[in-house]
Amino acid sequence: QDAEVVRTRDPQRLAQCDVVVDVGGEYDPERHRYDHHQRSFTQSMRSLRPDKPWTTKLSSAGLVYCHFGSQILAGLLGQPEDGPVVTALYDKV
Repeated sequence: QDAEVVRTRDPQRLAQCDVVVDVGGEYDPERHRYDHHQRSFTQSMRSLRPDKPWTTKLSSAGLVYCHFGSQILAGLLGQPEDGPVVTALYDKV
């Protein structure tokens, strides 16, 4: 809610950010880095969440959705993250 959005490609500025999306050339969810521009990147929803059937290579937005979509939907809906309503909506989106 109180996050500052910084738009940059400067590696020194990126290193100071808590979350980096679509820049930086790095996918590392433990460090909250969500870029898909590496030649070696092949992640899909299924490779990251084997319970899901989709095999299309994810974009940066897809990576963020994969990692945080259920949590965000649960908060918006006031439903449990692993409940049937959130699961159904997550799969539809």
